[in-house]
Amino acid sequence: MNKIIGYVGTRDLAGMRNADIRSLDVINIAFGQVKDSRMVWEETGAKEALERIRGIHPGIKILLSVGGWGADGFSQASRTGEGRDNMARSAAELVQEYGLDGIDIDWEYPGTSLAGIGSDPEDKENFTRLLRAVRETLDRAGNGYMLTIAAGGDTYFTAQTDMKEAIRYLDYVQLMAYDLQGGFQKVTGHHAALFFGRRNLSDACADKAVRLFMEAGVPAEKIVLGIPFYSRKWEDVKGGGTGLGQEALTMGGYGPDYGELTASYIGKNGYCRYWDEEAKAPYLFDGKTFISYEDPVSITEKITYCREKGLYGIMYWEYKCDSAGVLTGFIRGKMDRLAEERRK
Repeated sequence: MNKIIGYVGTRDLAGMRNADIRSLDVINIAFGQVKDSRMVWEETGAKEALERIRGIHPGIKILLSVGGWGADGFSQASRTGEGRDNMARSAAELVQEYGLDGIDIDWEYPGTSLAGIGSDPEDKENFTRLLRAVRETLDRAGNGYMLTIAAGGDTYFTAQTDMKEAIRYLDYVQLMAYDLQGGFQKVTGHHAALFFGRRNLSDACADKAVRLFMEAGVPAEKIVLGIPFYSRKWEDVKGGGTGLGQEALTMGGYGPDYGELTASYIGKNGYCRYWDEEAKAPYLFDGKTFISYEDPVSITEKITYCREKGLYGIMYWEYKCDSAGVLTGFIRGKMDRLAEERRK
């Protein structure tokens, strides 16, 4: 497959570059929310932006992504048939009102209250029930509406869901193969490594995520590999060297986005770029601050991996993090060149 899916904030739709619109196959609008067992969207004047995007790229698919980190309401709404029906009806109303192509559900995460959201022991079964209700309602509404999800990229997601059943109702699953290390560790590492590297504390990586979901019953052609346009940063790193796999005084919080990295960090202000050949991941270190990020080299490795594994495509979070307008076009060009090479 050769698909590119980008998450774009509601307020960022109006400022999308024409070339990026043409490069994307799918836009996931971030975010709608769940209120009183209904999907809702504060579109803040996005209708004009959507019309402009359709005019530039008539074939593009535009989905409303509902949820996100800390978005509550999924577990509560999914516990009853009435709640699931309300969610499904409101999903169909939204796609019809705004001329969308479907709904992307970003429940982070079934079975856990880690982000401060409600959870329930029956989330595993109710997650599938919710997807079935939304799928059936969208199908009755016609127009071939899509239903997708964003899924956490490690064992916690496949353990708390029944993906073999859930995938029956989904066009594809987008693996959030980022934030895999950082937010809860004071040891530096790659937050979006393609493969496990021996100097990394955690074995979480994109390849592991893909294998987990395939083992859970999701076919390769319904898997989308997610990549980040932002970094994670550890400060006051101990031990010198290149900084990888070393203790820090802080956990790996959010760092600069790719636009900021190219302007002020990569090869600048004392930051050296290093490459982990095992993990296929770059990182920056200035002797004190460690930054894990993605760049065109690591993205190329992931595009090649997707083609070799027969995955549906690439997803990224998020559009505004590439202020220089480099990465979307780069991904499109690289995918098209690889496809052309394969045809020859």
